[in-house]
Amino acid sequence: MSTISKGKKLIDKSQKIFVAGHNGMVGKAVVKELIQKGYRNILTASRYELDLENNNEVKDWFRKNKPEVVILAAAKVGGIKANADFPYNFLIENLKIQINVIESSYINHVKRFLFLGSSCIYPKLCKQPIKEDYLLADSLESSNQWYAIAKISGIKLCQSLRIQHKFDAISLMPTNLYGPGDNYHSTNSHVLPSLIRKFEEAKIKGDESVTCWGSGNPYREFLHVNDLAKACIFSLEKWDPNNQSAPKDKNGQPLTILNVGTGTDIKIKELAEIIANKFNYKGKIIWDTTKSDGTPKKLLDITKLKELGWAPAISLDHGIEITIKEYLKEKIEKTLRF
Repeated sequence: MSTISKGKKLIDKSQKIFVAGHNGMVGKAVVKELIQKGYRNILTASRYELDLENNNEVKDWFRKNKPEVVILAAAKVGGIKANADFPYNFLIENLKIQINVIESSYINHVKRFLFLGSSCIYPKLCKQPIKEDYLLADSLESSNQWYAIAKISGIKLCQSLRIQHKFDAISLMPTNLYGPGDNYHSTNSHVLPSLIRKFEEAKIKGDESVTCWGSGNPYREFLHVNDLAKACIFSLEKWDPNNQSAPKDKNGQPLTILNVGTGTDIKIKELAEIIANKFNYKGKIIWDTTKSDGTPKKLLDITKLKELGWAPAISLDHGIEITIKEYLKEKIEKTLRF
């Protein structure tokens, strides 16, 4: 373990911490983790209070509230179909959010800034496991290139401010996320919540088969959102890229982006079988190969972050169980509300 994790914390509980996107899956988990760790001066703003795509609103909000630490968890996200159907939205909305929040953070002297990217920033056919050095080494997966390009732009904006203006911005690249607050839309969700919804509905209806998109052969890595939240706070507290012991790239230069994952992946077919078993679904699973598979494999190398002292704590099997319980609980609560 690096000695970096034993030093003085780089943020403290008296600072004002703004979590942008606090109502999203990641933002909720981050706020919960901050509170559990004793941080109480947490700033949030709903989209009705603050439109992150509006430059003037964001500038005014920062001038009035003066956050000292910022975590940018806000983003427009979606699955393969959503990315294919709305490329302009995924590119322009994410670019606006990132530029507005990052620039206002710099202008208003934010002391530490955390940007959350995505594993989709890496080339489609990467050597496995994927190291941080592989960014921009080859072509992107076409199905989500618009979102990926926006996220890469955010990373580079943070890096450029650090290089030119010594702005203390760091970036984390999480793998596929799941957990409480996820999107279970029938066509616009990611693979794991989509499978949960499909098999739960098939079990209720007594369907003899469930059709899943793609061949089921690609491999994916899944991280519970609570583990990501812990990684976010850990990195803000412990990771100083300027420290001599901090992770370096292949050229020996300080890294300002680190991967966050579990270090293991699973075939989509196996994932579907696990979720089917959780619902005790005994029907047939059909794979619609007319739908895109996306990247065949994207397992992140999480060595750098683990060397700092962080490691995931929630196994995939346990994570799926608690996610299903949360999903069913939310369905019941929605039914009671109406």
